[in-house]
Amino acid sequence: MVKTKNSILKEYQNNIAAQETRISSLKKKLNNISFSRLGLFLAEILIIAAIINIGFNAVLTGLLVIPFLLFLVLVKKQSAVQGELTYAGQLLWVYQNEANQILSGKNGYDSGEHYQDEQHPYASDLDIYGAGSLYAFINRCKTEKGLNLLAENLGQPNDKATILARQEAIKELTSHIDQTFHFRAELQNHESELLRVIERKLIHSLPEQLHFTNNSLLKAYVKVVPYLSMVLLATAIIVGGAIWQIFALYAVFHAGLTFWNLKSINQVYHGFTGGANLLASFSGTIKWTEEVKWNSVYIKNLFTEEADGLPVSGQIKQLVKIIQAFDARLNVLLGTLLNLFFLWDLKCCMYLSKWHSQYSTPVLKGLTRISEFEELISCATLAYNQPDWTYPVLADSFHLEAKALGHPLIPKSTRVLNDFQLNNQPTVDIVTGSNMAGKSTFLRTVGINMVLAFAGAPVCADKMSLSIFNLLSYMRIKDSLNDQTSTFKAELNRLKMILDGIATSSNALVLIDEMLRGTNSRDKYLGSKVFIEKLIEQKTPALFATHDLQLSEMIADYPEQVRNYHFDIQINEGEMNFDYKLKHGPCTTFNAALLLKQIGLTLN
Repeated sequence: MVKTKNSILKEYQNNIAAQETRISSLKKKLNNISFSRLGLFLAEILIIAAIINIGFNAVLTGLLVIPFLLFLVLVKKQSAVQGELTYAGQLLWVYQNEANQILSGKNGYDSGEHYQDEQHPYASDLDIYGAGSLYAFINRCKTEKGLNLLAENLGQPNDKATILARQEAIKELTSHIDQTFHFRAELQNHESELLRVIERKLIHSLPEQLHFTNNSLLKAYVKVVPYLSMVLLATAIIVGGAIWQIFALYAVFHAGLTFWNLKSINQVYHGFTGGANLLASFSGTIKWTEEVKWNSVYIKNLFTEEADGLPVSGQIKQLVKIIQAFDARLNVLLGTLLNLFFLWDLKCCMYLSKWHSQYSTPVLKGLTRISEFEELISCATLAYNQPDWTYPVLADSFHLEAKALGHPLIPKSTRVLNDFQLNNQPTVDIVTGSNMAGKSTFLRTVGINMVLAFAGAPVCADKMSLSIFNLLSYMRIKDSLNDQTSTFKAELNRLKMILDGIATSSNALVLIDEMLRGTNSRDKYLGSKVFIEKLIEQKTPALFATHDLQLSEMIADYPEQVRNYHFDIQINEGEMNFDYKLKHGPCTTFNAALLLKQIGLTLN
């Protein structure tokens, strides 16, 4: 059955209700456990009181142990239930976020504000980064690398092979959409820089801290210590006498050896155990990516040869076991005995050193894979939430054709769709029209859908086919007091960027909205005309939005290289109506006089 946006919203709402029910149930379970723990505590006090009053006997002593053991069981159970509750809350947030975006367009993930760059060839003009942007609409990443990967894929076109491979990967992930919600829930409470912290520890901190374990003599001795201790102990028990004194000196030697290396041991323990805990928290996320039998080449290439045939999730489990063993030092009595007779802390450092040499590289790749999956899942979620969008077909040579093309950031209820296609040869398409008629939005519609297409994502259209273009835009020009740049100078800088771009790129596409606003009308017209002629000379396709009707007359001199389009208005009884539909030819109806009249100014 083909899903609709309403049916998808209903699914999210059902999942929200299910998670809320589960959270309520888990909270009740936690309350019951808390009351049970209190009851066992009181029972223990009563038994102790009975022993004080009656005196010790076998029955009461046996009963004394039972509440204590049950209490320990409940503590473990409470920890497990609390973990389930935390996860259920994270999963609830994921479902609520999807429902909220469908209903209100609000997305709780990072908007990509810090990727904004006025010097970028098109990002600022096409609303790629920042509040209300394409990035803010798509993003489902939590890790720093995932955020960067999404920004990169929206910031420049991929090659055809990569785009097709990404389309295949995004489609496959869309078929696993339910599991991707759980993948995202696992990461929900993590700060974006956590993976970077772990990477820094694995690459820099841990090798430096473990440097002392490279002592071959120390390494060999630590290896034989358990066997030596057992032999000495057995000998002391059997022979007795002076052997016990030797055994005691042997323990003192170990105490000295541990103390001598204590600073290095503490650096390893305190410096990396936090990183190990973070790694453990990512193991479930990594494990899901390993368990699915992926078919798309793009996803398969994210997986490299695993060390010793052990998957990354298994490698992380080995690390967790080492850290858990290391934690024995937290029990003073147990830690002391283990260090005196087994050099336990040094042994754990040796194990950690061996683990690092074997597994640090594949684990780092596994952590990067989390970010790569996040970025793909962002696009897959977009594809799932927009079932009426389509994947574009890629052409090898110059081509652009779209049917029912709409702006992805405009709600479907108010979105107007247009058909558009380029000629077989590059042309400059001059788009004239009234204020607010839709010229700028149309240029952005074409551009932003091309950005989606080049990222391998679906586009907001019934059908789209295109070749790969390098987009260059000129729309929002800002002056800068800090840089002592006037509007006109800023416009010239932008034009220079475009001219440099078309000179070095054979597949540029230029989007221009009202060129040279910072100068007089005559220079504006002449400058625009010269610029269009330069585009024609360079055989560079362009969409050129303008109020200047004179530019539309260039078709007389360049009938094969210039095309005219327009957006108009319908005026009924002094009221303006916009249909936002692209039409052939230059515009003949304008609305400036009506707009001025509304504020009390009349043109004669």
